[in-house]
Amino acid sequence: MLQRILRLIDPPTEERIEVHHLGLVYPVLVRRAAQARRYTLRVKAATREAVITMPLRGSLATARDFADRHGGWLAARFQKLPPAVAFAPGALVPLRGVPHRIEHRSAARGGAWAERSADGSGLIVVAGDPAFIGRRVRDFLKREARRDIDLAARAHARALGVTIRKIAIKDTVSRWGSCAADGSLSFSWRMILAPPFVLDYLAAHEVAHRVEMNHSARYWRVVASIFPEYERAESWLKRHGAELHRWG
Repeated sequence: MLQRILRLIDPPTEERIEVHHLGLVYPVLVRRAAQARRYTLRVKAATREAVITMPLRGSLATARDFADRHGGWLAARFQKLPPAVAFAPGALVPLRGVPHRIEHRSAARGGAWAERSADGSGLIVVAGDPAFIGRRVRDFLKREARRDIDLAARAHARALGVTIRKIAIKDTVSRWGSCAADGSLSFSWRMILAPPFVLDYLAAHEVAHRVEMNHSARYWRVVASIFPEYERAESWLKRHGAELHRWG
């Protein structure tokens, strides 16, 4: 009884339910939000999960009924998502926007590296125990991302005459990069999957915040001064950004 009273006074902000539709089960995350005035359902392409946002004092039973009534919509949205691609032998993974096939060489030594096959196509070669293929491919991509981002960010910082405190490489979902007030920058390693001009733009975008910590017209003039093609890169991210989360 006490637990029920406490739940009414301070309901949990996140719970999970399941939606059954035509023999398939779709897990749905239910989030309570103080600013929510109604029940909304969306599918996040980046994380490949369904989320219901509901009022803070809303009913979980109502949320479940809302989700069940939208089972067909939910199924359709999931069907439209591009299939996930695991880091496994034979998988095609874009490296700097160019497809590379993962090739496992159990007798080889080392972690993972890129090379060209006899026909000139790209390979990501992974050595050693097959149990570590996924981790080694991810580690390789992170190293490549760190190298490219570090070079791009420091070049843009020199152009603007600003300093960078440190650069962190993460696997963020809500944003591709960020800039802290102390000059620390953070980037998603998945930028290494995109064409080089997109990574270069993101580095310029975050470094420009060392001049303007906002997205004002003045800020965008700073971005344009060091990366004139920023609109092209923004457009690419809007069209293809969510797809970068399908790999790995």
